[in-house]
Amino acid sequence: MRILIVEDTTDVAEAASASLGRAGFACDIAPTLADARACADITGYAAIVLDLNLPDGSGRDFLRERRRAGDLTPVLVLTAQFSVEDRVGALDEGADDYLVKPFDLRELEARLRALTRREAGRAENRVRLGSLDFDAGAQSLRVGGAAVTATRRELALLNLLIANRGRIMPKERLFDGLFGFENADVGTNTIELYVARLRKKLSGSGVVIETHRGLGYRLDLDG
Repeated sequence: MRILIVEDTTDVAEAASASLGRAGFACDIAPTLADARACADITGYAAIVLDLNLPDGSGRDFLRERRRAGDLTPVLVLTAQFSVEDRVGALDEGADDYLVKPFDLRELEARLRALTRREAGRAENRVRLGSLDFDAGAQSLRVGGAAVTATRRELALLNLLIANRGRIMPKERLFDGLFGFENADVGTNTIELYVARLRKKLSGSGVVIETHRGLGYRLDLDG
């Protein structure tokens, strides 16, 4: 899943991006409001991590703009402001959660997983379908009780397909969920390769990934 990190402190943004990348998220970093607006206008995100204090204005302005435009993307606010009024103000303007700086990267990961689960209508990280047992938080996959080795992007693709189970997912949307702007040299046909690999690893699980030519891919139980 793709995350937009709106944060002007380089070391904080890069540390968050690296940590979330290891957890299976694709991340874009926007150090200013102008960059955040440009990113959000180009592509959709599973969630946005939003610092309130930015060089060219307040993150709350960006939050209000997105909500007034009807954008329901989950937003987790980062703030160094400890007052209850500041936190309540951000939540009332449409933020879904917040973290006070300094924060533990593990907590950021956990809160983003919770936000994206909620958006997908799931109560927990762990999903069982057929003999497939997948835990997005632990980055673990088992089929028939046996551990299956999979890459970070293979697991991210599985997570996206499970979150949209029964729906046809266009190749372009899957690509946007797996790759950030720094992967501009990667083509959308890469998705076909990841799908082929994932199909082999899910063999015998009772879960299938169907190809709908010209439309995309659909994950569901076999039969």
